[in-house]
Amino acid sequence: MRALLLPIKDHRNAKQRLAGVLRPEERLALAREMMDDVLTAVRGVRRAARIFVVTNYEPAMRIAESAGWDVLAEDEQVSESASVDAASRLCAAQGVTALLRLPLDLPLVQAADIDELLALEFAAPAAIMVPSRDGTGTNALLRTPPTLFPSQFGNGSFAKHHALAHAAGAQVLIQRNPRLEMDVDDADDLAALMKQDLSGTATGRWLAASGVGERFSPRRERATSAD
Repeated sequence: MRALLLPIKDHRNAKQRLAGVLRPEERLALAREMMDDVLTAVRGVRRAARIFVVTNYEPAMRIAESAGWDVLAEDEQVSESASVDAASRLCAAQGVTALLRLPLDLPLVQAADIDELLALEFAAPAAIMVPSRDGTGTNALLRTPPTLFPSQFGNGSFAKHHALAHAAGAQVLIQRNPRLEMDVDDADDLAALMKQDLSGTATGRWLAASGVGERFSPRRERATSAD
C-alpha cells in the first residue's frame, strides 16, 4: 500500500529564516496560504491509498479530519525529522509499504506531480527523492519500506538522505520537477517564486493582496539596480 505523509508544523513558529524580511503576521499568513495550495493539490491525488497528517497544529487537524485523512496527533514537535520518523513507524504498522513525505511549502505543486511519484515502479528497498531548487534540500522523499533509513531534514538533507539510502542497500531514483523543487524557506526563494506563474494559487493571491509580492518582484529588483 502506497500512502502520503504530510508533516505540518505549528504555523506560529513557521518560516523563521524569513524573519529578517517578513513580519511575524506575514510569515504566519504565507505559511497558511502555501499549506492551502498543497492541501488543494492533495485533495486531487488519486494514487495514494491513504493520506496521513502528523501534527500538533489544531487548524491542520480540523482540515485533515474534514477531508477524511488520517490524523497522527503529536503531543509536541521536536523536529520535522522526529515527526516524520515517528509517523513512518505508525504507518508501517498499519500496512503501508511505501510512504511519500511531502512538505507544506510547495505553492506550485499539482495533484499530477504527486501522483507521478506514487505511480513510479520500484522494488523495495528503494528511495525516490526530489531535491530542492538549490539541490541541497529534500523536497519530496518516498521510502519503501517507510522506515528504510532515518530522516535528516534540514541543511544538506539531500546528500545525507542519498548516502543513507545507499548505506541501506536501496535503489535510489532522483526525480526532477520544477514545481516540487520550488519551496520557500528564505528571501532568495521568495524572489525566485515571484518569477513563476502563480495564477490560480492561494499563495499568489496573498502575495499580491498583501504587497509582499511587490517587495520581491523582478520589476522591483530591476528598479533598485537602476537606482
